[in-house]
Parts: sequence; C-alpha cells; structure tokens
Amino acid sequence: MKTNKIKFGISYANTGSALHALNGITKFVLFMGWVTMVLITFDIRVICGLILVGFGLLNMTKVPFAAYKPLMIGTATVLLMNALFMFLIAPQQGVEYMGSETELMSLPGSYTITTETLFYLLTVTLKYFSMFPIALVFVFTTHPTEFSASLNKLGVPYRIAYAVSLTLRYLPEVTKDFINIMHAQQARGVDISKNAPILTRIKNVAKILGPLIFSSLDRADVISNAMTLRGFGRNNKRSWYSLKPMVKADFMVLALITGVLVLGFVNRYQSEQLFWYPF
Repeated sequence: MKTNKIKFGISYANTGSALHALNGITKFVLFMGWVTMVLITFDIRVICGLILVGFGLLNMTKVPFAAYKPLMIGTATVLLMNALFMFLIAPQQGVEYMGSETELMSLPGSYTITTETLFYLLTVTLKYFSMFPIALVFVFTTHPTEFSASLNKLGVPYRIAYAVSLTLRYLPEVTKDFINIMHAQQARGVDISKNAPILTRIKNVAKILGPLIFSSLDRADVISNAMTLRGFGRNNKRSWYSLKPMVKADFMVLALITGVLVLGFVNRYQSEQLFWYPF
C-alpha cells in the first residue's frame, strides 16, 4: 500500500496499520474512555501502565517518531513548567495528600522539598502526560470525513459532525501557518533559538502566536462563507460517501474498553486514599 509522506505535524496519516482499520467511533470511545480513566485515578502504577500502552498503540500506527518528537518535547516542557509553578504556589500540597512529611532540602522562605511533594508532582505530571500518546493515536488514525459520518450515523446532527471534521482537517493547516509565520519572523530578526534568553524567547513566541490567531480567524471566515454559498445546512439530512460500518473487531475493542473502565471505577471506589504512596 502506498503511504503518505509524513513530516512534522498533527494530521491523519494513512499508514495502513491495524488501528486505521477500526471505525472512527471505536477510536473516539477509546480516547474518551482513556481520558475518563486518567481523570478518576491518581495511582502512579495505573498511570505508568497507561503511558506504556499508549506509546505501544502509537508505535502500532507506524507513524515515525520524527513526526511527533517536537510536539512530545514541547508537551513535556510545558508539563515540567506546570509542575514548577504548582510547587511555587502550593509547596506543601504533597504533604497534605500523603499525610506524612520527609524533608529532603530546605529552601529560602517557607519552601521545603519533601519526598511527598516530589511524588505528588511526579504523579500529576505523568497523569497529564498519559493523555499525550492516545490523543496522537486518535488524530493519526482517524480520517476526519469517516469519523464525521460515523458520528452522524449515531444520531449526532450532521452540522456538528461536519464541524468536527473541519476541526480535524484544520490541525495540519495551523501547523503550516505556524511554521510559515515563524520563518517570516525569524527573517525579520526575531530569535526564538537557544541563543536568546528565556524571557526574550517567550516574548518572541508571542509575536508568532498573534499573527497565527488572526490568520486562523481569517481562514475560519473564508470557510464559513464558502459553506454558506454551497448551501450547507439547508437540508435536515445528508448522505456520506465515507461512511464505514462497525465490524467484529470494533465490538471486541469496545467490550475491552468497557471492561477496563469498570475495573478502573471499582479500583477508585475501593481505594482508601486518593494517591497511591508506597513510602
């Protein structure tokens, strides 16, 4: 099978993997079930398991690591900064949740680094990061039009389903616009490399995000006018060329997702503490 040439970006990539063969609704239920599991647990063992399974599924998509490496680095950087700000705002949060205090280092002011705080920050950071691989799996393996057709088949109004399709199709365009604007700003002397101080880089990134927002608004206006001129929304129903039926593999995956979610809720209900803390 001929595959698409993949570069850095977030968009559907037809690699012909087993995950591509699943119905869009199945993958959407998998994504929502995954998010639900992440939200109900603070057990780092479960979270690490989700991360391993998530990257295993991401590897099954056959999308090269180079296609999402910059996004993974950016996500990890943001999460580390989030952990730092969480510590600055509430340095004793981990102690309160774990019910004990093991001091490792005393810092100026009222700040103290404890084992409980480090474990709490690690758990929360991994908790957020565990949603990264499954989000990429959903985007990489789900064709926007096929997914919209499946949503409409389930009873979702086709106007909403089509809006979802447009959103998924727009993600790679945002990436292209960001790269083009970044190159244009760099040609004007805006430096966002490691050579610039951190505050200068943050300020210069804002010079890229501003034009990106305005270009997105302009594109949305063009799409809206084009859809209006073509009579979109005039009829109550529409037909879909890319409608894909549910098969046996879809029902098996849905049953597995349901079983795992039930176990997750049972484990959360039976847990005596919010966080699992082995020390």
